[in-house]
Amino acid sequence: MTEATAEPIAPAHPPVNFGKVGVLLVNLGTPDGTDFASMRRYLREFLSDRRVIEWSRLFWYPILYGIVLNTRPRKVGKAYELIWNKEKNESWLRTYTRNQAALMAESLADKPQVVVDWAMRYGQPSIASRLEALQKQGCERILVFPLYPQYAAATTATVNDKAFEALLKMRWQPALRTVPPYYDDPVYIDALAASIDHHLATLDWQPEVVLASFHGIPKSYFDLGDPYYCQCQKTARLLKERLGWPKEKLQVTFQSRFGPEEWLQPYTDATVEKLARDGVKRIAVINPGFVSDCLETLEEIAGQAAESFLHNGGEKFAHIPCLNDSPGGMAVLHHVVRRELQGWA
Repeated sequence: MTEATAEPIAPAHPPVNFGKVGVLLVNLGTPDGTDFASMRRYLREFLSDRRVIEWSRLFWYPILYGIVLNTRPRKVGKAYELIWNKEKNESWLRTYTRNQAALMAESLADKPQVVVDWAMRYGQPSIASRLEALQKQGCERILVFPLYPQYAAATTATVNDKAFEALLKMRWQPALRTVPPYYDDPVYIDALAASIDHHLATLDWQPEVVLASFHGIPKSYFDLGDPYYCQCQKTARLLKERLGWPKEKLQVTFQSRFGPEEWLQPYTDATVEKLARDGVKRIAVINPGFVSDCLETLEEIAGQAAESFLHNGGEKFAHIPCLNDSPGGMAVLHHVVRRELQGWA
């Protein structure tokens, strides 16, 4: 492929870069800070997304602007403060995503025409700003990688929506590919299994039950055809088979529900409490649907779920970290990117 150049292509023509291929890693998003204004700005963008909240705007906006955005920023801000990366003054999701992009660039050093960048669906840096930056660097082709192993309209689809929305405003559009879900990829399953084995080996006890806790979605989304639930179940089944565990050892649950609707069940918080009350003394929880640790894993699981389990009679609780920017986690992302770049780089 022709290397990028900034030479004018005609007299008086501005310099043009071309010949590059971009890779854009995209995660959910993060507030810029834990203060009320930063949290409100972030939650407004997140909860205004029609892919996330599918209710009528006539019904939802009075609730969002009249109640939620006046009360929830303070509560969520306090939760973020508990797991904030104080050294860099940012969320761990931002830290890990940046690291993943840097490590991805290193792993693709044998392909000098490839440029790696990262973005957030909500918050900064925005998808549109990074697509524009890649295009200006000469990327005529861009691979958009939503960092979600399982597909859901509220995660993968909204990233793709935002990417294509950005193209609407570009005079010179790059060609775009999007990465499909990889919930059953053997490299991903092996990495999860190795992570579990490694973490459990560091404990002086063994869990009776391990919960695979996935982020939930409203049941109505599943009823309308979202494949997310089925993909989560397949991930868990393949992981159980890979570990050689009996059916009852690894259980699937769903967390982080919001609002009055019924969400995918069984709920993680209710299951953790019930296990403790039923006499289970030792459990561990892994979050296979999260590429990076974040509020939902560090505060909701490692914090709240652990406290609930111990309060209700449990004795030992372990949170198994996400793959993050570990060698195993990067092997998965690297594998997927190399596969999806075939024919381009």
